[in-house]
Amino acid sequence: MGSLQVAAVVTVEQFEFHQTLGAAAGVSLVFFSSEECLSCRYWEDMLKNYIASHPDGKIFKVDAGRDQALTEEFGVFHLPALFLYNSGQFHSEIQCEANIDALDKAITTALAGPAQETP
Repeated sequence: MGSLQVAAVVTVEQFEFHQTLGAAAGVSLVFFSSEECLSCRYWEDMLKNYIASHPDGKIFKVDAGRDQALTEEFGVFHLPALFLYNSGQFHSEIQCEANIDALDKAITTALAGPAQETP
């Protein structure tokens, strides 16, 4: 199955993940979530609002329950989890309050540093 476009969030599966992120231009956020996670639903709505004001950015969603290999590869222990890429390069995990200003600040701070090795 390929990626499904759902508003501003693209669902990506484990077999296309690395190729998709490696080819993505600009800032990309990888959002690990599950359908059962209430916080994940809040974050997804917030991310859609964030991307509406940052149209050059991309949000890629990973279903943590279905794509357990990716979830383990990234060391995800709690949901939701966010990871930042820039022009195909991994930068860091993003941890911040669930609001657009905090997210924007966390992304700006992470992008000021060098890319890191993918988990």
